[in-house]
Amino acid sequence: MMTLPMQTSFTQRSIFERFPFIPALGILAVLLILNGLAEPNSLSFRAITGLTKTYLALMFLAVAQSFVVFSSDIDLSVGAILSLVNVSVVVMIDQLGGGPAAVLFACFAGILVGVLCGIFNGIVVVALRLQPIVATFATGILFTGIALWVLPVAGMPVPQSFWRTYGGRILDIPFVFYVVALLGLLIWLAVRTRFIIQLMAVGDNRLAAYQSGLPVTRIRIMAFAICGLFSAVAALCIIGDTASGDPVVGNAMTLYSVAAVVLGGTALSGGSGSMLGSAIGALIIGLINSFVFFVGVSSEWQNFAQGIAVLLALMAGVLVTRRISK
Repeated sequence: MMTLPMQTSFTQRSIFERFPFIPALGILAVLLILNGLAEPNSLSFRAITGLTKTYLALMFLAVAQSFVVFSSDIDLSVGAILSLVNVSVVVMIDQLGGGPAAVLFACFAGILVGVLCGIFNGIVVVALRLQPIVATFATGILFTGIALWVLPVAGMPVPQSFWRTYGGRILDIPFVFYVVALLGLLIWLAVRTRFIIQLMAVGDNRLAAYQSGLPVTRIRIMAFAICGLFSAVAALCIIGDTASGDPVVGNAMTLYSVAAVVLGGTALSGGSGSMLGSAIGALIIGLINSFVFFVGVSSEWQNFAQGIAVLLALMAGVLVTRRISK
């Protein structure tokens, strides 16, 4: 007969297997407390709104990365896709006159660019059977080159209506919170689809998924396409935040997206994880960067301190997960 401690252990494991983002929530809470101690105003509604506005793009990019990681792939071109969509939208808005119709057309065209980039990645990785880490690194260089051709130098401001909407309010609620709610709804709908189950099956055991009749090739290419879609939405967030174009704005965000995925409880080996956890992981990175700033770390040591803090957060999440799984 199973003893009570064993039953409790199995219950804990089942909860954390179903909700792998729970350790990330704990880390997020700790960082909120630390930020509050370092700078009490950092917990104000205005400060939280600013943090969300700044890191909303990374939240979308982390969710984008999750789709390919679920299938045991990885996309090192997400930052380059973001940059390409960023400059494409800004240039199109300028060329079309900057009116409301031009803004809407450019945004939809930018999303299409992101999807096409994702499909291209999927074909290169899946159809040509190249290693995803190498192939997407190469396509990332390609996308960056195209972005620099589209807009060689950062600049070209977008119409005020664009960035004022992103930084504004609707019914006295900041617009970015509506976008966060939309992201949450998309995650909620996505995890209830058959596609996610198939994606996890492919990531868990690709050969077994193929032998069971799953269209593994199509599933993996679709994952890259959806990754490109969410990367494009992240680019629109960047445009709303910076109000201009930048051909290399996403370069530093690629590895941040991978770190956010891992912080959120997703295994890079594929087959398990949480898109919500990835979004939380992006906020954790934002809070780490804020904390390093609030404690007064000098500018030349900030990157070092941020790296150490992210590493400690990753270690904490892994240790908690391993302790529970025993």
